[in-house]
Amino acid sequence: MEARFVNPFTDFGFKKLFGEEASKPSLIDFLNSLLPSSAQIKNLSFKNSEQLGATWDERKAVFDIYCEGENGEIFIVELQKAKQDFFRERTIFYSTFPIAEQAKQGKDWNFNLTAVYCIGILDFTFSDYKEEADRHQIKHEIKLRYPDGSTFYDKLTYIYLEMPNFSKTESELDSRLDKWLYFIKHLKEFQDIPIIFRNEVLFLSAFEKAEVAKYTPEEKYNYTQSLKNYWDLVNVMNSAVGKASRENFEKGLEKGIEIGKEKGIEEGVAKVARALKLKGISPEIISETTGLTTDEIELLN
Repeated sequence: MEARFVNPFTDFGFKKLFGEEASKPSLIDFLNSLLPSSAQIKNLSFKNSEQLGATWDERKAVFDIYCEGENGEIFIVELQKAKQDFFRERTIFYSTFPIAEQAKQGKDWNFNLTAVYCIGILDFTFSDYKEEADRHQIKHEIKLRYPDGSTFYDKLTYIYLEMPNFSKTESELDSRLDKWLYFIKHLKEFQDIPIIFRNEVLFLSAFEKAEVAKYTPEEKYNYTQSLKNYWDLVNVMNSAVGKASRENFEKGLEKGIEIGKEKGIEEGVAKVARALKLKGISPEIISETTGLTTDEIELLN
């Protein structure tokens, strides 16, 4: 059955839902569901998502969504579809651009920065948590802190949403963030709008923007290309995981056979030693024959 709604994990789908001028209400509502009540935003403006370094040969950064709140706070929102080396470092690198951009060129400036939020919507989970409970969390919020846990600097925040950890059903949704996570994770599977969203004007608008049948021919073509890129990435990742799993299985099998051989030999030697011992052969001769020590032979029953 052909999907009715766009896949939000494609570049096209994510920007259609949150990165267009008409999608601002959805983006604001989603961001506010992540932020504390003291940091709620009422309006925002999109900024150029392609940021250049200070010189021509510096590496440029391209963000999925780059926007500014009415008080100057900066939001970088990224959809990350697959694990990659140094992903956290990349997020930190991205956060340096809006920080450096705040420098007042040619003016006296006291280094008073506005807040920067880096938000990652991850279609994977991190695998290096030390605490087992952390492995199952959905939202991780990171700030600069002192060793005692108190906040050192509260204007730089990294928020990671590990979507595979979100498993709530429609009847279990009890917060605004829950609704958005449910919407994002399952949108591509819906054939009808779930009951919980039917009286929500903002979500109904988001569903309307997500309905593929209403797209122009150009939009449908762009979405198809974006969806193909997503499928290609998923297939590559699945192949890599499958290959790693096969290699691990083969290594485990080889190791098992090796251990089995060693164990079989040990059991065979012990069996011979027991038989010789029952015939009254001296421990010294059994030791010379089997390689076992006299103490090991003494323990054989």
